Amino acid sequence: MPEHSKGVAVPSRVRYSNTGKGPLLQPIDIGHDVYVGLINPDTAFWSLVKKDKLSEAIGDSELLAQYRQKAAVFAQEMKTLRFGLKPSAVYFNPTERCNLNCDYCYIPGEMRKDGAHMSKANLMEALSILKVHFKKALPEGSVPQVVFHGSEPMLNREAMFAGIEQYQDDFHFGVQTNGTLLDNAAIDFLTSHRVGIGLSLDGHIAEIADKTRHNWSGEGVFLRVTAALERLKGYANYNVICTVTNRNVRSLRQIVDFFHSNDVPACMLNPVRCTQEGARKVKPGDAQLAKHYMAALDRSYELYQKTGRKLVIANFANVIVGIVAPTARRLMCDISPCGGGRCFFALSAKGDIFPCSEFIGLPHFRGGNIFTGDIGKALTSDAFSAVTGRKVENIEPCSHCAIRHFCGAPCPAESSEMNGCLDSVGAFCELYEEQVRYAFRLIADGKEKDFLWDGWDAGAATTFDVSTL
Repeated sequence: MPEHSKGVAVPSRVRYSNTGKGPLLQPIDIGHDVYVGLINPDTAFWSLVKKDKLSEAIGDSELLAQYRQKAAVFAQEMKTLRFGLKPSAVYFNPTERCNLNCDYCYIPGEMRKDGAHMSKANLMEALSILKVHFKKALPEGSVPQVVFHGSEPMLNREAMFAGIEQYQDDFHFGVQTNGTLLDNAAIDFLTSHRVGIGLSLDGHIAEIADKTRHNWSGEGVFLRVTAALERLKGYANYNVICTVTNRNVRSLRQIVDFFHSNDVPACMLNPVRCTQEGARKVKPGDAQLAKHYMAALDRSYELYQKTGRKLVIANFANVIVGIVAPTARRLMCDISPCGGGRCFFALSAKGDIFPCSEFIGLPHFRGGNIFTGDIGKALTSDAFSAVTGRKVENIEPCSHCAIRHFCGAPCPAESSEMNGCLDSVGAFCELYEEQVRYAFRLIADGKEKDFLWDGWDAGAATTFDVSTL
């Protein structure tokens, strides 16, 4: 895909017809003073062109001539990215239980309150089975990833730590935790074993953060999580996830300030996934979210300019990478089919296999069980195929949208539960459109690397570059 060439996207509300002999290039207004964009939606090829050169660009120009020579390569790269990858990661729930009762959790309340722990013996057996599976499924030398996920994995700390200790050479391990149980001993263990750590925190002050994240008695946990955050300062392999709801959306700039001031190396500002009813009750408006999200991105850049230190907002960084170097993207939520069942899968505390953790509360998406069945068969089950076969081309109005391969109409679990159908849009169409416009403005101004991880393009190669327009 074009990695460094100037490029663009189009509003989903606008549809253009291909009336010429060239490929369909759709214009998009990215809100830039100088540049407008052209994009081929099928291959995700894009180009930024000056507004006064637009008619030349969509005519029989050098851009089109060079594009035609590379079109088959671009199409194959996109096909491989969407349909040619194999799962190499597992979101592993070692327990169904959680000590918190967050408003928007995708795990049903009865599971989180009274659910099962996976025994230490079963956890070890599951890791052994995963090791054998990945050794056969992945190229030699590949190291798969296991992320202990939630509910709250630290509630089954003894079994989880034993698994990390025994299989530390076989997997890259991570732990996604609410942070309330991260005492000094736990942090020492995790950091000494180079385990990735993800914390969850939804605000810069307790008054905001505790509105959605609290225990079963309604007590907030801001102080305990920030204490863990303080102890993790200096550890490069951690991040913070902020779930954006109508309770904190107006505070995103201040949240960015707070994370930056606490030396957080990377964060995610994740729009709440509206899979469960509780999440839909705290869903922010799409336009409201887009407005405050862009303000948060602006603020992250201001802080970088002021201090020379980046706070990478990872899910937005992935949008940029999905444009400039699609095969280098790290997250797979913003493409269709998404990564669920295709790049990763989820394992419940009972050993059940799901396409993604978001589906664990939806039993009809169960593909099999790691203890009683075969992982390969689960990955090709009807439940998985429904998710891995979800294509944005089959979704309206997404099939006519120029940015469909930079967005992917996420999330299938969300769309299924919100709309009763997998082949339907998710909750935040306008947000994704505005993120893409924002990303293209950064590219036009040469600022995109200021929002990306250092070394993000190591090993990447430019396959197309044209700058005459």
